[in-house]
Amino acid sequence: MERLRSSCPEVVPTAVLAGDPCFDRILAALPQRDRFRRALGVGPGQRLIVVSSTWATRSLFGGGGGAEAGGTGRAVAGGADTDDVLPWLLSRLATELPADEYRSAAVLHPNIWHGHGPGQVRAWLDTARRAGLEAIPPLEGWRQALIAADCVLGDHSSVAYYAASIDRPVLLGAFPQKDLDPLSPVAALGRTAPLLVRGESLRAQIDRAIECHEQNRYKELAEQASSSPGESASLLRRLFYDLMGISEPEGRSALLDPLPLPPYLPARRTVPVRVLAQMVRADPPEVGVVRRCVPGDEPDPYENLTHEVDSVHTVVDEETRESGRLRIADIVVRRAADDDLRLGPAGAWTSEALAWYPHCGLAAYIDGPDRCVVGTRAGELVRLSAATGPDGRPDLCDPAAYASALYAWIVSGRTLEQAAPEITVRTGSTAHRVTIERVKTPSA
Repeated sequence: MERLRSSCPEVVPTAVLAGDPCFDRILAALPQRDRFRRALGVGPGQRLIVVSSTWATRSLFGGGGGAEAGGTGRAVAGGADTDDVLPWLLSRLATELPADEYRSAAVLHPNIWHGHGPGQVRAWLDTARRAGLEAIPPLEGWRQALIAADCVLGDHSSVAYYAASIDRPVLLGAFPQKDLDPLSPVAALGRTAPLLVRGESLRAQIDRAIECHEQNRYKELAEQASSSPGESASLLRRLFYDLMGISEPEGRSALLDPLPLPPYLPARRTVPVRVLAQMVRADPPEVGVVRRCVPGDEPDPYENLTHEVDSVHTVVDEETRESGRLRIADIVVRRAADDDLRLGPAGAWTSEALAWYPHCGLAAYIDGPDRCVVGTRAGELVRLSAATGPDGRPDLCDPAAYASALYAWIVSGRTLEQAAPEITVRTGSTAHRVTIERVKTPSA
């Protein structure tokens, strides 16, 4: 109100402080964070990274502004040339972050979608989407993604400000201070949040932003997000009825629609995936896997390994655009229901895939969020099923990771019998207990 009085005093008599319905809906939904994370396929041990951009020329998506130090003495994101920050960021999200330890989503301003058209936006995001990035619809779902996020990579948008207001770690990839009123709350975010540095490891910067984030770091910003947190519905209804000159309904509270639970959207990766496997121990069986996407002409992330590993192999989804890579894949995967008449049952597809792709050593038919059926060159057919969590819910790790662990076990010279009945698959700091059961085939 003070800023309005200084800039346009003639409207102050009719101005009303009425809170923020959008922010109130976010606050009311905070207890549902775990549900929103499961809806995005984020499992235990995974970090959800949300990329957010407003629609201005010097926004993150606009690519023209970078992040200015603003007199704080901190590093300037991107250095002198920041026009390619977003392509670099999307590329690094796809290739630098291990697939089973991170999940990524993009929240873009509706004007980006409608100004350029959904087809153009999807084309710009295509490679990242095929590597697992989830493009959140422009109108609904972004609030839930913010609540679910572990870190938000953003700019001078209200989305990044909302993220800070609910105490999420924020990393700024573009922030044109000169475009903002230095007295505005958003400008204060640019002086408070860390800046993304173009030449440094993206993963290291994300991890640092998360691990060094102090609770209530953005407490003052949160206090400026709304004049009356949680009260906007009542304040606005009172205003509307006053304007109409009638009394509010008695005994009926003013309510906002709750944020809906989004549909289940697990990560889908159709670009080739390179997998580094490490035998943790043989008894009981335990294998660690680190999976990284390799879209287009990106270099092999494991080409110049400086430490000893047990094996590196390639996994390719049968629906990949890079169909030529299927001929040299070590593992070919397919995702479909077991009763899909076009492909299933699982045993039929695995037999067909092994015949079609003679260089692959294992074919995996993923028919559930926590399970798959794999066929080997030796003619063995087994189902891999992850144990449920302590709460009884399915493990949300991609079952292709389990297939990779079994493949690494086999190529190390060990047998299925030595792995059965259970193998532990480790992704980052998370251990997944996976049972191995033989599947009967019609011929058997």
